[in-house]
Amino acid sequence: MKFLLVSDAESKYIWDHFDKSVFSDVELILSCGDLSASYLEFLVTMIGAPLYYVPGNHDTKFDREPPGGCENADGRLLEHKGIRILGLGGCRSPRREVHQYPEEDMAKRVKNTRGAVRKAGGFDILLSHAPAFGLGDGDDTFHLGFECFVTLLDTYRPKYHFFGHQHKSYRADSGPDTYKNTRLINGFGYKFVEY
Repeated sequence: MKFLLVSDAESKYIWDHFDKSVFSDVELILSCGDLSASYLEFLVTMIGAPLYYVPGNHDTKFDREPPGGCENADGRLLEHKGIRILGLGGCRSPRREVHQYPEEDMAKRVKNTRGAVRKAGGFDILLSHAPAFGLGDGDDTFHLGFECFVTLLDTYRPKYHFFGHQHKSYRADSGPDTYKNTRLINGFGYKFVEY
């Protein structure tokens, strides 16, 4: 199965030069956040595949005006053709604001997903805005990853962790590609991923 993974930066190539043939075999679009509703709506309409998203820290309007035709995965476990996707949006912050969480608040959000994860027998993809702590995150307070995400990866060993928030332009070294059994992919811009 082929995914289109998007995050943080809207592609001028996709917006201005959309070629349906390039995306014809995409079966699912996954967004790691900080993209406009109009961009997500464009993708789901033009590609014709379902789109699951988690909100980024800049997606403060999504609670009132969610992107049409897209499925919010935040705090939920969704399944697509047998692939279990756990969504956790937002970023780490010492402040409690929309889609910004101190570590202990995100740990509570993770705990709230345990029932669904247990019932599903785990999950295959962690879809988040922020990375896990020490695994592709930054070194300033606002771009640190979540330690509770590392615990999730240790416990369930999903095949993939898709995230954003840490823009590729922030530093040349984007962190490790894998953590134990999990492939780590920063979705900045757009990427095609084969499952």
